[in-house]
Amino acid sequence: MRLYIVLRYIGLVLLLNAAFMFVAFLISAYNADSAMIPLLLSSILTALVGFFPLIFVAPTNDLSQKEGYVILVFSWLVVCLFGMLPYLLWGGEFTVVNSWFESVTGFTTTGSTILTNVEALPKGLLFWRSSTHWLGGIGIILFVLVIIPTLGKTRMFLSRLEMSPLAKTNFHYKSNKLLRVVIFVYLGLTLVETVLLYLFGMSLFDAVTHAFGTVATGGFSTKNDSIGHFNSLAIEIVVIVFMFLSGMHFGVLYNIFTFKRVKWYKSSVLKFYFFSILVGVLLITISVKGTNYQTWGESLRFSAFQLVSLASTTGFATADTTLWPPFSIMILLYFLFQCACAGSTAGGIKVDRMVIFFKSMRRQVKKLQHPQ
Repeated sequence: MRLYIVLRYIGLVLLLNAAFMFVAFLISAYNADSAMIPLLLSSILTALVGFFPLIFVAPTNDLSQKEGYVILVFSWLVVCLFGMLPYLLWGGEFTVVNSWFESVTGFTTTGSTILTNVEALPKGLLFWRSSTHWLGGIGIILFVLVIIPTLGKTRMFLSRLEMSPLAKTNFHYKSNKLLRVVIFVYLGLTLVETVLLYLFGMSLFDAVTHAFGTVATGGFSTKNDSIGHFNSLAIEIVVIVFMFLSGMHFGVLYNIFTFKRVKWYKSSVLKFYFFSILVGVLLITISVKGTNYQTWGESLRFSAFQLVSLASTTGFATADTTLWPPFSIMILLYFLFQCACAGSTAGGIKVDRMVIFFKSMRRQVKKLQHPQ
């Protein structure tokens, strides 16, 4: 294994991180907040470390499978390590452990946090926090390969490592289109949601950061009360739609957005994803009507948001679900288990595997009924 090649690719990943840190610094400088110096120092240090191997190592188009796996694993570890620098240098609640936790939960789009008061953070640091979601959501390796000046198999090998087996099975594009499809869908969803959230009353800063959290299905918010802070039905509808879309396979979304003549609506996975959410929302709406909410409209509004948020593994909230009836909580727990589709930014077991599981069960039952 050629260590210098591995270091070159990790360096490119760090440069991408440094670029987003610098954007966060500009936001911090514009607002003259306390994160300005920590973000600038973090950006410079990350850029220097990332640029160093690029000086001595020439680009290559020959990458072994072992090198690909090492690049993939260590890039995630390194970006999490350097991603904690802005938190650590800023201080406050961010000890070494807390900084590492916040960085990892961001890049992995887990969405947990050690913060007790998110709104106390300066805007520059909030932007960096949301950026870790967005970078982690697309798979930072997959994203950075678009700007690598190499051709063919090197890029495609690392891209295949970043996609789940079921996603690869369902992805019917030639290798030279794969990166374009993923980037087109990811950037497209982010841009459109940002514009809609801005039009419906969010500030531009909040619109961008919440779009990052939605499309990455991560759930970091700039508000302590998450989306509930805005108390806007229009904003909630936009977020629901984009959480649902972000839970779909990117290849299917590309077909839809480019008006391809593909019968995506016949997919058993998509039908299961859509109708399971629809049934879950209806059941919870009925359950919470009268006990938690007085009107059907209010019940539907809060039920739909919470369920889609959990089903897509995003984690935004507009209500305290711990106050809901046990039946509603059981349904939510099921969707935490099922989650969204393979080939999306969502985590969890994935709908695809649930479909395979139920089909396998049906097949076994038929075999028992008709052994011959």
